[in-house]
Amino acid sequence: MREDGEYSHQPVLLDETLKALDIVAEGVYLDGTYGRGGHSAAILERLNQQGRLFAIDQDSDAVSTAKKRFEGEQRFSITQCSFAALKQLTDSLELTGRIDGLLLDLGVSSPQLDNPLRGFSFMKDGPLDMRMDRSQQPSAAQWLAGVDELKLAEVIKLYGEERYARRIAKAIVAERKEQPLTTTLQLADLISAAVPRRERQKHPATRTFQAIRIVINNELQALSEALQQSLSVLRSGGRLVVISFHSLEDRIVKRFIRNHSSAAAGVPRGLPVVEDALVVQLRALGRARRAGKAECQWNPRARSAILRTAEHL
Repeated sequence: MREDGEYSHQPVLLDETLKALDIVAEGVYLDGTYGRGGHSAAILERLNQQGRLFAIDQDSDAVSTAKKRFEGEQRFSITQCSFAALKQLTDSLELTGRIDGLLLDLGVSSPQLDNPLRGFSFMKDGPLDMRMDRSQQPSAAQWLAGVDELKLAEVIKLYGEERYARRIAKAIVAERKEQPLTTTLQLADLISAAVPRRERQKHPATRTFQAIRIVINNELQALSEALQQSLSVLRSGGRLVVISFHSLEDRIVKRFIRNHSSAAAGVPRGLPVVEDALVVQLRALGRARRAGKAECQWNPRARSAILRTAEHL
């Protein structure tokens, strides 16, 4: 690691993640969310010269940083794409059905939050962007400029689980009639003024920023697609490890593992059961894991992290 500390950040639930992956030294692993590379670096330390680690990130900054960090490392490669395209990647590598472990560390990475120019933070002023892949459209500012009030309220309610969604949507639409919404603090201040009651230790804009970010990056759909593709990508005995940071993500992961861990799970009573529904493809491993008190103290972002693990059968 460099002395300037660029790579010194320890990712959330690192020990728990490595244990869940049950790394085989000569195995083939896929980090679907490279981020700052903490998990990738730890996985590489446990691989021998025959082992391989393939990483994915849709953020061009993360990809360029990874290439510099692991320059000359023959066991590692990274591709810029969404994890919703992970089967396309493994197909191109002729590794579909041969992956020993797949890791998905969801949400926004530390560099994205810490850089105000990315527009994810309501604590630092910057352009209202929120795109993980900046080659995609629209940005948060562009989306907010055109979305109608009813749709905006629905998004904030559904993806932010915000009780004051209608108030916030109304305030945003009223403000944009006066002037364009272009910066993060402009939006955060507007939301703060619209919310009549505050939650302890939570900024009033937290839920709304989450909702806008999710819809801009199509996060929940991408997660569902990646989970479904994991059934083809992993080998028999391969591990699926997912770290989520809010209830919407965790609900999708929990339901996916449950529905593929028991025959005909999720099929409504009275409906005929198709043959595919009788095939059990996953085995849930243990209960959901959370960060311990010590980790939460030095890394507040770990407080909401939930890790779930399943084994492909």
